[in-house]
Amino acid sequence: MRPYATMHSLPASLLTSYAAILCDLDGCLISGDHVYPGVHEFAALNGERLWIVSNNSSDTAATLSLRLAALDLAIAPERIVLAGEQAVRRLAAERPSAKVAIHAEPPIQALAEELGLVESAHLPEWVLLARDTRLNLPRLAAVLAQIEAGAALFVTNLDTAHPDPEGLPVPETGALLAALRACKTDLSFRSIGKPAPDLIEIALGRAGAVPGEAVFIGDNVTTDGEAARVAGVDFIHLRSSHLALSRLPLGEEKPAVLDGARRAAC
Repeated sequence: MRPYATMHSLPASLLTSYAAILCDLDGCLISGDHVYPGVHEFAALNGERLWIVSNNSSDTAATLSLRLAALDLAIAPERIVLAGEQAVRRLAAERPSAKVAIHAEPPIQALAEELGLVESAHLPEWVLLARDTRLNLPRLAAVLAQIEAGAALFVTNLDTAHPDPEGLPVPETGALLAALRACKTDLSFRSIGKPAPDLIEIALGRAGAVPGEAVFIGDNVTTDGEAARVAGVDFIHLRSSHLALSRLPLGEEKPAVLDGARRAAC
């Protein structure tokens, strides 16, 4: 079966048997404030079956839901599972009132404060690294100093980039992590984002679905496909939607739907 370039080219019949449809965000549904072809129809058709599962580490579910509403995509916060928010929630549940150095955008910082984490740049117990557009070289040096002083590192996700509307890479949290690892080669950390299965498992729990009843739609076999494989759900490889915008060739075809046995090859 050929890969699918956009949601518009994804047959609705392919999804009819699933109780829960989990979908990546950037590169599949939107890029910035651009909605990819067929996405409005896809969201309207699948309604309450649709769950966003994304390595986005700049938004919370609430802020992303508002941003999507402005693009005429009505997806409730309860059906949005994001790496940045879930990292904060996991940390707050495991280490309540912990001192944390938070390197993230304002929505993530506000959520951490709301959940009782104590933001502290001086001798923190944890360093939380998310996508932070203000993280320049002096601030990277501060992160390294905090880690050297004994803070444990929690990285929201490992994605190095996501595509803009023209298909050009936008640096992500993984790019910041790569800079840290270039300076400290023995860096240890934990992460909740894909390719770990945590976000998918959270979405399945909210949906009340078992893995065999769900499918994951993503544009990145390395992160989306691997997370689906580990979680035990079917995976549909949506070839990056920006191809339809920049009119790049699709290239060599790959299988679009991977069952449990074939997913292991991803």
